Amino acid sequence: MLLDIRNLTIAKDTPTGRVNVLERVNLQINEAEIHTLVGESGSGKSLIARAIMGFLSSSWHIQADRLWFEEQDLLNLSAKQRREIIGVDVAMIFQDAKSYLDPNLTIGEQLQEAVLDQDLSGGFWNRRKQRKERVIQLLHRVGIKDHSAMIESYPHELSEGAAQKIMIASAIAHRPKLLIADEPTSTMEPATRQQIYRLLAQFHARHGMSILLISQDLGAIMKETERLTMIYSGQIMESGSTRELLDAPHHPYTEALLNTSLYQQAQRPPRSRLPTLAGTEPSMQHLPIGCRLGPRCAYARPKCVQTPDFTKKRDRGFACHYPLHLEDDA
Repeated sequence: MLLDIRNLTIAKDTPTGRVNVLERVNLQINEAEIHTLVGESGSGKSLIARAIMGFLSSSWHIQADRLWFEEQDLLNLSAKQRREIIGVDVAMIFQDAKSYLDPNLTIGEQLQEAVLDQDLSGGFWNRRKQRKERVIQLLHRVGIKDHSAMIESYPHELSEGAAQKIMIASAIAHRPKLLIADEPTSTMEPATRQQIYRLLAQFHARHGMSILLISQDLGAIMKETERLTMIYSGQIMESGSTRELLDAPHHPYTEALLNTSLYQQAQRPPRSRLPTLAGTEPSMQHLPIGCRLGPRCAYARPKCVQTPDFTKKRDRGFACHYPLHLEDDA
C-alpha cells in the first residue's frame, strides 16, 4: 500500500473553541491506482491533501492512528525528513494553476527549476542543455506541441487549460509515486476538463503513477477512476470500487450525489424534475452531532444522532446505521 491513513482527525482553533473539522477519516491508496475523493465544496477534501503534504499551519491540530507513506510515519518525521519524501515522491497540482506559477519567470525558467539534478547526467557544463531538453519533453508529454512559444511565455499569457498543463508538467518532472490533483478542472469548460482528466489517466497508464484525484464533479471522473471515497462535512461516508459504488451505493449520500450528477441527469426524460439534496452543508461552527448528513438525509432516524462506525464489508466501507442495497452484496 502506498498511502495509508487511519482515523485521521484534524481540529481547528476558533474563537469559540477547538472544532473537529475532519473526523476519523480513513483513506488507503494502492500503488498504480487512481483514487478519487468526492464531496461538496467545503467537505474537507483539500484539507486531507494538505495534511498529507504537510501544508497546514500551527492553528490546525492533527491526530491519526496512521498517516503512512510507503510504511513511513509522516507525523513522526522531522520537517527535513518529511520534505525529502514529499519533495521527491509526492507532487500536488492545485485548482487555480495561475496563482501558483511565478508571474516574474517564464514558463521555461519555472519548468527548469522543477527538473532535479539527480535526473541529469554528465558534467555541469552539460546541465543547462539537458534541462532545456527535459523541459521540451515535459511540454510534449502534456500535449503542448509549440514548445518554443510556451517556453518564452509568462503565466498571465496562458489560458486556464494551458496553465493547468504547465502545473502538471512541473508536478511530473521528478516522476512522483503519488500525484495529488486538487480539483484541477474546477474553473474550466467541459471540453478542457475532459482533456485534463484524460491527460492524468494517460500518465497513470504509462508510468504506473498513483493519483489521488479530488473532485466534486462525479460525472466527469467516472471513466477515469478505479476507486471512490465519498466525504461529507469532514466524515467519510463510503469507499469502494467505482463500479460497485455506482451500481449499488450503500450510503444515502453516495446515492444523492449520483442522482444529482450530470451523468444521471442526462439519462432523464426532457423537462423532468431534477433531484436535489435538500438543505445545505453545515458550517464548521454548527456541525450536527452524530452522522453529519443526518439533517439532510431522507433516511434519517433517531439513532443517527450517534456517529455510525465505519463498517468494512469485503472491499467496501461505509458509515451508516441504515445502509442501502446490502442485499446486492449478499
